Amino acid sequence: MFSLFYEPFLLAVSLTVLCFFVALFSLFRPFSFRFSLTRFTPPFNHCNCAASDSEDSVPYLNGSVAEMMEISPSPAPVVLADRRSGSSMMEELVPEITTHALSYLDYPSLCRLSMTNSLMRKAANDDSAWKALYHKDFTLEQNSVTPTNGWKAYYAATRAIAIVNTEFFNILRDKSIPAMRRFWLNADYVKCVHASGELFLGYNGVMRGWQLVFNWDQGLNFQVRDVRARVLTDMAWVTMKTFLDMDTGPFYVTNVFEFHSGRWYMVHHHSSVMNGNVEQQIMHG
Repeated sequence: MFSLFYEPFLLAVSLTVLCFFVALFSLFRPFSFRFSLTRFTPPFNHCNCAASDSEDSVPYLNGSVAEMMEISPSPAPVVLADRRSGSSMMEELVPEITTHALSYLDYPSLCRLSMTNSLMRKAANDDSAWKALYHKDFTLEQNSVTPTNGWKAYYAATRAIAIVNTEFFNILRDKSIPAMRRFWLNADYVKCVHASGELFLGYNGVMRGWQLVFNWDQGLNFQVRDVRARVLTDMAWVTMKTFLDMDTGPFYVTNVFEFHSGRWYMVHHHSSVMNGNVEQQIMHG
């Protein structure tokens, strides 16, 4: 009799305990799952937040979504790669087109271009570009010349001689014997032929000749035209036309320089005039 009631009771207790554990497990499982999501989800969301369409992705204009999801690469190399690929357009141009484009630049612009980056420096240092600039700024007479150190170095040397030649006419305008003494090489082989036809030999003789020219009352403010320069390693000569006023014809002038101790010195000056009287020639010197 007792056994008849005992078995259903035991079954009911077992079912009750089983239901209790099932309910207890169901109660704690969502909390544990939510806790695990709260704990481990943020790193995953942190990697994908930059891939959204929000305004936060604007600073990464040079990177794709796949690149931004990778943690190890930084955006900087991507930006540099884009800059390099953009600059390489200069290399992709036909050389003739590149030379033609660079021929529109003047000396300061071409120098600034050569200091931007390696690709621009390569283009700006191209020999053809400096040859074109030389012909534009100086003369076409030396088209067949092949400078030993390239056209860029030849341009720089010619520009230096042009500046020295301009200094000579500044000394004439100022009538400065001390400056003229520093300008000429102190040697016995220097020569000076004035427009009067008089020849002065040696350093002291040349200085004496310029003193005679500076004693004239008329100013010596010349207009210089058609300057042509030829530069070698340690010697250069410059030919030009000079005008004292519009009533007299041009004076044809040749200046010869030698390079000593890091600077250019005048060693020869020759001046002549195609028309005008002797007095005008003497006044020119």
